[in-house]
Amino acid sequence: MRAGRLLSLLLLLQTRGRMTAQALAEELEVSVRTVYRDVESLSASGVPVYADRGPAGGYQLLDGYRTRLTGMTGAEAATLVLAGIPGTAAELGLGSVLAAAELKLRAALPGGLAERADGVRERFHLDAPGWFRADEPVPHLAVLAGAVWDARQVSVRYRRWRAPREVSRTLSPLGVVLKAGRWYLVASFDDRVTAYRVAGVLDAEVLERPADRPPGFDLAAFWREWTARYERSVYTATATVRMTTAALDFMPFVFPPEMSRMARANAGAPDASGHVTTEVPIESARHGHTELLKLGSSAEVLAPPELRAMFAATAREMAARYQQGQSP
Repeated sequence: MRAGRLLSLLLLLQTRGRMTAQALAEELEVSVRTVYRDVESLSASGVPVYADRGPAGGYQLLDGYRTRLTGMTGAEAATLVLAGIPGTAAELGLGSVLAAAELKLRAALPGGLAERADGVRERFHLDAPGWFRADEPVPHLAVLAGAVWDARQVSVRYRRWRAPREVSRTLSPLGVVLKAGRWYLVASFDDRVTAYRVAGVLDAEVLERPADRPPGFDLAAFWREWTARYERSVYTATATVRMTTAALDFMPFVFPPEMSRMARANAGAPDASGHVTTEVPIESARHGHTELLKLGSSAEVLAPPELRAMFAATAREMAARYQQGQSP
C-alpha cells in the first residue's frame, strides 16, 4: 500500500509540477504529516524532490527528472484498452494515431499484462449510439477538432432548427463532446458559451486568429450544466396521465429518458385496478400527443384539456376507420 502511494506521489509531481503538501494530501487521501514522511522517503531513496518555501511554495522534482517506472497493475493495464474507441478516434481524424499508440503500449507491457489487456478487448465492446439511430454524417468534425486542439477560431455555416435556418458565425472552439452517438462542438460566440451539433455544420474553415478561452473554463462542468439546462428548457409543460403499472414500466424503453424518469418519480400509488396517476413532462400538446400514443389504451390523458381533446378526436377517428371494415 505504501509503495503504491509513494509511486502515486512521484507521478503526481512528475505530471503536475509543483504541488503543496495539502494538495498532495487531498489527492492521495492521507494526512499532511503522511505526505511529509513520504517525501522524506522518496528523497532518501535518491529521488530529487525538494521544497520551495513561502505562500507560492510546494514540493517539486528537479528540472528534467523523469521516471519510466509506472507500477501499472494488471487491472490498470486491462482497463486501458477501454479508452481506445476506434470509431470515435476515426471520426476525429485520429484513427491511425490511436492504432500506433495502442501498438506501442502493448509492446511496452510485460507478457502477462498484455494478455490481460487483450482479454478485455475480446470481452467488452462500446457501441455509443442509441438504439434505432444511424450514425450522423459529420464531415467537418476533424476540422473542428483540429481547431479545438490548436486553439484557433473557426468560421462556420450552421443549420439550426429555428429561423433563420442557416447562419454564419465565427466561433472560438473550446471542446468537442460525444453524447449518445451525437457530436457537439462547445464554443463561445459573442462572449456566450453554448453547444452546436456538429452534424448541423455545413462548412467550416479554421482561421489564423487565436480562440478566446474563458479563464478557468471546465468542459466537463459546462457540459453537465448545459445539458441539465437544455432538458429543463425543452419540457415546458406537463400532462396528467392515468396509466397501468405495466405502461409505466414500459416507458423507459420507448420514451426519452427525462419523460420516463419524471413519470416514474411523480407516480402515485397504484389503485385497486392497477392504475397510477402521474405527471409527464412534454414539450407541447402536439409533442405529448405523439409520444403518449405509444401507450395505446393503457393510458388516459386527464389534463390539459387541449391534449385530452386531441386524444378523444384521435380515438373517434380510429374507431370510425376500423368500424368501416378493411379498406379495399
